[in-house]
Amino acid sequence: MNYRFVVISCVIILSFLCCHKESVINYKSTGKIIGPDVRMCACCGGWYIQIDSLTYEFDMLPGNSNIDLQKDAFPIFVKLDWELSGKAACSDKRITILQISKTN
Repeated sequence: MNYRFVVISCVIILSFLCCHKESVINYKSTGKIIGPDVRMCACCGGWYIQIDSLTYEFDMLPGNSNIDLQKDAFPIFVKLDWELSGKAACSDKRITILQISKTN
């Protein structure tokens, strides 16, 4: 009887330890950060990112990203949610990154 209790207790404890829920974020796009844009013009500066064979530019990453643009080697493969920035002069080339994460 005591042996069964120990075995059942171990099984229950192990099932709780092994079953954890991971937070899965479904991103709408994948891409790669190519590098910095060092040009000096009205729609220039920031960083280049390629998404679905189109190249965009962005100014900054969200604060909770796991990417360091100063230290990481390019290209950086990412998954992200984004939107066009809405800047009048550069509306089709600049994006705002809403959330982003490196891919392996």
